[in-house]
This record gives sequence, structure tokens and C-alpha cells, in this order.
Amino acid sequence: MIEEARRLRISALTCAFAIFAASILLAACNGGVGSPLASTPQRPQSGTGSSSPIEHIVIIVQENRTFNDFFATFPGADGTTTGKVVKNMSCKPKIRHAGTVALTKSNLLDPQDMNHSYKTGYSIAYDGGKMDAFDLVDFNAGKGGPECLTPYQYTDPMQIQPYWQMATQYTLAEHMFSTQGSDSFTAHQDLIAGDTVVEPNRAMVDFPGCSVGCILGCDAPPGVRTHLITAGNHYLRTLGPAPCTKDFETKYRTLRDLLDAHEVSWKYYVPPCGKPCHAESTSFGKLMNAFDVIWAVRNGPEWGTNVVWPETTIFGDISSNGLPAVSWVIPIENNSDHPGASQDNGPAWVASVVNAIGESSYWGSTAIVVLWDDWGGFYDNYAPPIKDYGGLGFRVPAIVISPYARAGYISPTQYEFGSILRYVEDNFNLGTLGPPSTDKRAASIIDCFDYSQYPIKFKPITASHSKAYFLRQKTSLGILDSD
Repeated sequence: MIEEARRLRISALTCAFAIFAASILLAACNGGVGSPLASTPQRPQSGTGSSSPIEHIVIIVQENRTFNDFFATFPGADGTTTGKVVKNMSCKPKIRHAGTVALTKSNLLDPQDMNHSYKTGYSIAYDGGKMDAFDLVDFNAGKGGPECLTPYQYTDPMQIQPYWQMATQYTLAEHMFSTQGSDSFTAHQDLIAGDTVVEPNRAMVDFPGCSVGCILGCDAPPGVRTHLITAGNHYLRTLGPAPCTKDFETKYRTLRDLLDAHEVSWKYYVPPCGKPCHAESTSFGKLMNAFDVIWAVRNGPEWGTNVVWPETTIFGDISSNGLPAVSWVIPIENNSDHPGASQDNGPAWVASVVNAIGESSYWGSTAIVVLWDDWGGFYDNYAPPIKDYGGLGFRVPAIVISPYARAGYISPTQYEFGSILRYVEDNFNLGTLGPPSTDKRAASIIDCFDYSQYPIKFKPITASHSKAYFLRQKTSLGILDSD
């Protein structure tokens, strides 16, 4: 029944997708930025080879979007252009009755940053799995007024053509969930560790308690404490340790521990950050540098050799045959898709990295995973399964790009951030971090690949800016993200 419904949905959306593709080609002919798209996504026969041809895995981490915000109308995908609301008389106009509302097609550049913390955002919007109370969330944890219909939007597909082109040519994962229903601080930890457990049955959640723009990680000022959530999803405000593993390092392992133990190379490409982020002119943007939380990295030889800046260093490593086996790539704010930024060059930024790899000798042995770190406050129609420590969170977009990705495939498998770690671990025979990390329980993203297929020939992703633009781009030395 599920597959039959999906086939019907694909059929119904094929015409709309054809119109979208035609409009892109027309724009290209008229001098606009076009995206030559492949055929409507289909689901090929299953089957993967037993040995992996993948020698390099690149994880590109963007910011703050739900799956439905970017792929609401993608042909065959589990998206919607309507959302559920509850009665909210505080809104203007008032929402007088619970029911269904149409989502607004909106610009990629979103001027409003919405509340997406666990305590005052996710847990309210989730509403016991009914996914109908996004309108009750307050912009600033009760101090900014209700968001009302602001979360009920989806991005105009014409403004994210590179993402749609990648999803059409390669694999779109429609059920990728963030590990927690929280925001960026813990999300970036989940992408290196698979969890944020710091005490027995207690994990970090939300941004640590400090003023907006506060430096985090092992460079945080004295007195900064983390919020905790129990395995049973009970919230404990500012009762956690400092956001640094100095006092609990032996209990907090990351993928770096497995990679180093097996002598597998890795790098974390991150934007630079000078004053006011930190007194050192060569220090990093603390909020989005997950490894600043890891005491042994922040205060060891890997700081500046494995954790490197600026993020555009990856272009030089690609061209000089220096790409490591495993990479994380973190953008500056204006290239991150984060709402509230002054620009959004995210689609072109991601395309520039993908094109650099695709047009290099690395293409034949590389898998690229593009995903967004948390839900950002946007509406999503799919209720996540409840696990532990405030998760799973709402769906985020995820695209797998590789010559061995299943072409035009929409993976229906339930994934979480631990699924990416699991794929890395399995690919390089690293073993697993194991509990409390989610890597062992999570399904690997192996379903997105078919190692037995004829390798896909790379076709450049069409975008508004090229690699040269980002190499010339002025680097912002401010805080990348405070939520």
C-alpha cells in the first residue's frame, strides 16, 4: 500500500516537475541561471556490491531547514504544501479554529530567524506527534510574540535549483532526522559523536546558558553551563557541565577517536573568526566548531592541522591531492542557508564544493553527504519517532552525491545523524563508538548507494556563483550562528 501510494504520488507530480524543469531550461536560454535536470526520480532495484569503492567521504553541513521547507513539492517526495494549526487568538489575524492552512511559497533569503530550541520550540510544535502547533511557538522563548503562520512556508524551488539538481541526479533521503529536537550546538556534536551524553542518562540539549553570541566550547567564559535532558526527555536547565569535555573526556568519544586509532585521515574545515569572537586572530568561529568542545583537540596538535580554516581550504586540498579520507565542511553564515542572514549563497556554495570534487580525480572514489543541521523553526509534516534525549528531531534535507549513489532515487529509510557516522565506520572498518552514541542503532545510509552500478559520469551543478567567487569572498569574522 505504501509503495502504491508513492507511485501514485510520483505520477501526479511528474507534470509539475516537467514544468519546473522546462522553466529552468528556458531561464538558461534567456541568460538566467539554469539547472539542467535529469528525469523524474524513480526507485531502482535494490542491490549493492559487497566491497566499497569509496575512499573519501565529505560531509557538507548547512543550517536550519526542514525537509519540507526545501522539498515540499519535489516529485515523489514525502512533502506537502499544507500544514496543520491549532487555535491561536493571539495572532493577527487570529487563528480562530484548528485546521489546515496553505503553506506560503517563500524566498530562500528569509529575514526572520525562528525559535528552534527543544524546550520552547520543538516540544511545543511537535504537540505529542500531532505536528500542529508550530503557530504556538514564540519567536524568542516567550518574549517575542507568537510565530503564528511564519513557520508555515516552503522555499521557492526556482531559488534552490542546485539542490534540486543534486537530488534529481543522485539520491535524496526523505526521512533524515536530526538526533535531537534541538538547535545547532548539539546538532554539530551529533555529527561528530552521534550523541551529547555527558552524565549517566543525561545529555546536553539546546545552546548553553550564556548571553547571545557567547563563545562556546573550551573557549567559553567561566560560569557557562549546558542545559541537560534526561534519557526520559525531562529538561534540566543549566545543570550540566561547561561545554567542554575536559572533565568528562573519557566518557565522550567522537568519530575522531576511531579515525585516529585506525590511522584514517580527517579534516574539519571551518570559517575563521577573530575579534570579537576571541582575542587570537587565528581562532575559529566557536559556535559552529564542534571540535572546540573536544578538549584533546582544542588543546592538542590536531588544532590547526586537522581542524583547519578558512573553510575554502578544501578547494586547495582538492586541487593539490590533499583531500583526507573524511571531511566536514562548515560554511560562513552568508553561505549557510541560515534564516536571518544578510545573504544566502548556500546553494551556490554547496555546488562549488561538489563541482570541485566532481571535476577532480577524486570523483570516482568519493561520497558527498549534504545535510542541514537542524529544523530552524520551519514546518514539517512528518512526525519523528520519539527515542531519547529529546529526539529524534524533525526531518532535515539530506542529499547523497557520488558516482555510486542511486541515480534519481528517493530513499525512504529512516535515518538520523548517527546513520552518517555508521556509514563512515562501516566503510573504513572502524568499528562503532557504541552506546550512548546513536551510530550502532542507526541505519547506515548504505541504501543510498549501489556499488554494482556503472559509475555516474559527473555533470557540473549549475549555480549563480562558482568556486572563484567564494575564494574571493570577504570572510565574516563574526559569530556564525547563535542558535
